[in-house]
Amino acid sequence: MLLALVVVYLLVSIGIGVAAARKVHSASDFITAGRSLPMFMVIAMVFATWFGAETVLGISATFLDEGFRGLISDPLGAAACLVLFGLVFALPLYRMKLLTLGDFFYYRYNKKTEMVLSACIMLSYLGWVSAQVTALGLVFNVLSEGSVSMTAGMVIGAGVVMIYTLVGGMWSVAVTTTVQMVVIVAGLLLVTSSATNMAGGVGEVVAAAAAEGKFEWLPAMDLIDILGWTAALFTLALGSIPQQDVFQRVNTSKNERVAVWGTTLGGVAYFFFAAIPLLLAYSASMVDPAATEVLMAEDSQLVLPSFVFTHMPFWLQVVFFGALLSVIMSTASGTLLAPSVTFTENILRNFMPNMTDKQLLLYTRLTVFVFTIMVIINAAASDGNIHAMVENAYRITLAGVFIPLTAGLFWRRASNFGCTLSIVLGLGSWLLLEILYPEIPFEPQFVGLAFSLAGMIYGSMARPNPHRGNHRGLAEPRG
Repeated sequence: MLLALVVVYLLVSIGIGVAAARKVHSASDFITAGRSLPMFMVIAMVFATWFGAETVLGISATFLDEGFRGLISDPLGAAACLVLFGLVFALPLYRMKLLTLGDFFYYRYNKKTEMVLSACIMLSYLGWVSAQVTALGLVFNVLSEGSVSMTAGMVIGAGVVMIYTLVGGMWSVAVTTTVQMVVIVAGLLLVTSSATNMAGGVGEVVAAAAAEGKFEWLPAMDLIDILGWTAALFTLALGSIPQQDVFQRVNTSKNERVAVWGTTLGGVAYFFFAAIPLLLAYSASMVDPAATEVLMAEDSQLVLPSFVFTHMPFWLQVVFFGALLSVIMSTASGTLLAPSVTFTENILRNFMPNMTDKQLLLYTRLTVFVFTIMVIINAAASDGNIHAMVENAYRITLAGVFIPLTAGLFWRRASNFGCTLSIVLGLGSWLLLEILYPEIPFEPQFVGLAFSLAGMIYGSMARPNPHRGNHRGLAEPRG
């Protein structure tokens, strides 16, 4: 019965997405929803897109294992990214009226930079979307009590998300995500309330977690630990800023105020509501410590779904798994669309310069399909650690993309040569350490960030751009 209700919910989600697709009449509608969305929808998209599988399953499992010390990257770094993007980056990018973030690199630097950095952004999504697909496989596996394999569950879940994303693009993502946000918030609050009552109340749960040291979050007074802590924070706080999905949510806004505050408030909401799965997970460990210990040794990501499946009444099981599916699909839909749009607009278009609007729409939809297949393959081949997949996704953008974006927006002297040097030194140093020194005691992408900054400053000072006839330093729009 529970699995049947989940299937019904998936079909309803497809129906909502297909209905929203009636608003898609052009590539711009598909990619930016016509830049017409109100504040509440932008907040819902920002919140629900980031409140994904890693928040409910990955972060909660990490909290049980390492405490808040293991969550510096997410939710702390992730929330900091959204707030920083809203307050600093949203306004200048929104005013440029771009389709993709890759377009900025074309206008500000050149075509080669656009293609290289767009490829980096695309690659970063493989891990993030794979985390959501892995979670979908886990949900179907638990609900079917093992009769549906993880891989089969991945295929089913990814197929559902792909259908409504492929048909309606950002319009489908926006409408389904707004509905899913209501299910997420209401569902998790109801389930967590029941779990904390089983454990003796919220106060008892918080006190027990504090006594076990779960709320300690600052690094030790040791250089290596401080570097590791800072790198974990920066990887998501800065590395996820040059991301198409974050930019897309800003770009769907109907005006500048919505673009800035919708993103900022969505980030604040994400940070505070991310505490709910932590409270739920620790309550589960108090109510059934024996089962929790066994699952922590087997797969800590199973703690929450298994606890709900064995200790909650049927109606709360329906609520939890409905909320969990909403969490996963809201993230997966946006993150399937973002790299697909980036590929067609910023890579394929350079090989097909005369591409029409209809062709752009068609190729974007085809890319959504192909990228879904790639994600399923990658998820099936991975080790299944959802939190690690998300953390690792942003290494490439931190090392190679963040500095060119930030300098290009806020430093007029940033030049093409400086950008090239920034990319080469940032990505080169990061990859060198990843490959040759995999056991290095601190995060190599942090070194890549430092080299990327040095390359931008030195290169731009040594070889500035010639005057381009534009007070913002931008190239002419794509012809």
